[in-house]
Amino acid sequence: MTSRAPLSRKLSAIAESATLKVDAKAKALQAAGRPVISYAAGEPDFATPSFIVAAAAKALQDPKNYRYTPAAGLPVLREAIAAKTLRDSGLEVAPSQVIVTNGGKQSVYQAFQTVVNPGDEVLLPAPYWTTYPEAIALADGTPVEVFAGADQDYKVTVAQLEAARTDKTTVLVFVSPSNPTGSVYTPEETAEIGRWALEHGIWVITDEIYQNLTYEGVKAVSIVEAVPELAGQTILVNGVAKTYAMTGWRVGWMVGPADAMKLAGNLQSHLSSNVNNVAQLAAAAALNGPQDEAEQFRLAFDRRRQLIVSELSKIDGVEVPNPLGAFYVYPDVQGLLNRTWGGVTPTTSLELADLILEQAEVAVVPGEAFGPSGYLRLSYALGDDQLLEGIQRLQRLFA
Repeated sequence: MTSRAPLSRKLSAIAESATLKVDAKAKALQAAGRPVISYAAGEPDFATPSFIVAAAAKALQDPKNYRYTPAAGLPVLREAIAAKTLRDSGLEVAPSQVIVTNGGKQSVYQAFQTVVNPGDEVLLPAPYWTTYPEAIALADGTPVEVFAGADQDYKVTVAQLEAARTDKTTVLVFVSPSNPTGSVYTPEETAEIGRWALEHGIWVITDEIYQNLTYEGVKAVSIVEAVPELAGQTILVNGVAKTYAMTGWRVGWMVGPADAMKLAGNLQSHLSSNVNNVAQLAAAAALNGPQDEAEQFRLAFDRRRQLIVSELSKIDGVEVPNPLGAFYVYPDVQGLLNRTWGGVTPTTSLELADLILEQAEVAVVPGEAFGPSGYLRLSYALGDDQLLEGIQRLQRLFA
């Protein structure tokens, strides 16, 4: 009997999302009765604003929303996204240059599929969101990590990018504010990188899903606002998940040049067709409606940010750069490695994260998920009481 043909080699090489894996482990321990506090998931703990839910409820009453609609998105939402892109990213686009996707992850996946050819090298500043290298590999590209440590506030320079560039380089990933670090590039830094990409004809995929979550008066300037000429070789990805506490609604989008969006739209027509119509109308309400609750979310995140930075900084051996965006803190914990804690001597941040989960019942994501070892990512998108209790557990563990 002939043995079964093998599974996909491409998919076999793809790793499970590290952040979701840690979060699932934390939830399993919680279900088993252990008082685990999880800083793993990048998910706001707030309820979606009621006016958005009301828009969805209204949409459920209209039978036309039970049918197929254009694969690229409902016109009302594409128009709202085009208006938001002008308002927040300084780029004027036609609604036809917008494709609505099933969450930001699908837009990231489709962006790489649209501009990466087999063998292309994609410059990937590290620390990076865990999905990027896998999405690049699925497009038959090669991720080229460019690392910037805590001493650089986790922001790469043009000199570093130029040193990594080869004749195979076709794409740069640019993320500000950053997941996992919370770092925000200054307007000057953004413009310098944008001009460099323009000079070398490099595509830019810029993930702007955290652009409305910034602090201390900082604005996350879009790379296409800093360098308008770059718009012809830039794809912007975004979504409602983080700003409006809508992670489960699964509405994201991509914006870019008409020819690139045509390709991405063709792909989506075969991949998933239209996003859930009720969720699309809820997203349109979020973008077009009052922003008061979203601002209250941002202020709460800011309060939590200040608390977690202050308390983590009290731990000897932990260096905590001040994040100015998103809702993550990314401490350098190399000072905790190769020291004995509770009878265990961790040598990597992966081992340290296991130690923290076992001995402090706190779930964090190790730096290996985002690049080099020696770092931890903690999301502060959780309740204030849990936030403080978890850090106090770490303070006791590493006293």
